[in-house]
Amino acid sequence: MPQLKSEYPLYLANEAQQPNTDLEVTDKFTGEVATRVAMADAATIDAGIAAAVEAAEPMARMPAYERQKVLNHCVQRFTERADELAFALCVEAGKPIKDSRGEVGRLIDTFRIAAEESVRMTGEVQPLDISPRAKGYQGIWKRVPIGPCSFISPFNFPLNLAAHKIAPALAVGCPFVMKPASRTPLGAIIMGEVMAETDLPKGAFSILPAHRDGADLFTTDDRLKLLSFTGSPDVGWALKAKSGKKKLVLELGGNAAVIVDADADLEDAAERTIFGAFYQSGQSCIGVQRILVHTSIYDRFRDMLVARTKKLIAGNPHDENVFIGPMISEGEAKRLDSWVQEAVAAGATLLCGGKREGAMLEATLLENVGRDINLNIEEAFGPVAFFEKFSTWDQAVEIVNDSKFGLQAGVFTRDIFKVLDAWDRLEVGGVVINDVPSYRVDNMPYGGVKDSGLGREGIRFAMEDMTEIRNLVIRRHGRELGGLVQ
Repeated sequence: MPQLKSEYPLYLANEAQQPNTDLEVTDKFTGEVATRVAMADAATIDAGIAAAVEAAEPMARMPAYERQKVLNHCVQRFTERADELAFALCVEAGKPIKDSRGEVGRLIDTFRIAAEESVRMTGEVQPLDISPRAKGYQGIWKRVPIGPCSFISPFNFPLNLAAHKIAPALAVGCPFVMKPASRTPLGAIIMGEVMAETDLPKGAFSILPAHRDGADLFTTDDRLKLLSFTGSPDVGWALKAKSGKKKLVLELGGNAAVIVDADADLEDAAERTIFGAFYQSGQSCIGVQRILVHTSIYDRFRDMLVARTKKLIAGNPHDENVFIGPMISEGEAKRLDSWVQEAVAAGATLLCGGKREGAMLEATLLENVGRDINLNIEEAFGPVAFFEKFSTWDQAVEIVNDSKFGLQAGVFTRDIFKVLDAWDRLEVGGVVINDVPSYRVDNMPYGGVKDSGLGREGIRFAMEDMTEIRNLVIRRHGRELGGLVQ
């Protein structure tokens, strides 16, 4: 079985440094300290940004095949170190080992996609002769790297959500500084170890664990041209307010809904909804939180889901049979437990679950949750979901849209007209048909509207955010054209 090292460095300007071991990383199941990691102070973060500025020109000059070579090296090494990466993820995030292996697979996919896209940075030849004054003029545009970037990644997918920032930056030639989540820094550090094996220009990357209250430079420093943040809405919008002139990509939260219509395959919908609500203990911004079910099938579907939920195995995430592991901390488990108790006190019915022990919270289902209750309004971010009835399609659409969030929604239906109507009318960044909103493929455009964020991830779309269009206008000599009209 793989083992963690006793300590891990930070990476400053491509190089491992061990100035301290101040960050304790705990095993989220046992609560014990599993390893210690170097922490970056303000001076180190400043040095990382300065190194990224120095690396901007050599990174921009890297030909596409060299960028692709770096990404392919990462794919190879992540594949070779897959067991190590999955084990570290299982420890630092408490993610069940099967889900941890799945996230390593997505990490590899994300870098593989970026390697393919790195040689497809195409532009366009654009005719400009739209009127007599533009006769003889030709336009051409291309994409160029935006420059030094700042990345802040979350605890729930510490490998893949970091990869969705790092891989497109390497693909386009943007140097970067990254702050991984302080609760789950190991994956990003191992990625830094792999990148350090390549011939990237000095300063191309820095992986700098830091406490939130000491990491303002990641947001405020004007030398950084783009900030990509994935995390909670409150933090994300606060960062936007103080980010200055830099471009911003925010991947924030949600309280995702799934619609189960009367014509749905209930067996399939039940299996997928169980997955969507409870995989990795519900700690996903597109985890199923609101389950909207047509009145004609409501009782049957509710009972199916409750029976399946009661059979889920909770416990040590290293156990191959465990589906529900711990939440990221006991504090988060207490917060969500209090929301469940609040809903029940206000008249909701607890159908199953609802018990907490430390950071472990049972898979929990409720019904009759009021519209003004935290579980309905806010992002649960844990293993809790609730049922709500609808009688007409328009009512279902209205309920989904009655949210300050808009990340993704799922719809189980066989009616093509409802499929297209959902695509038109649901106020979300993505609609998933005959599956849960929790489904994501790493090359698709992914992001939300309203309080769920700004911009889109997915390699090609992130590459567009990390580049700027540079136009070229060519005027052929006037005498060759017999004179130009001004």
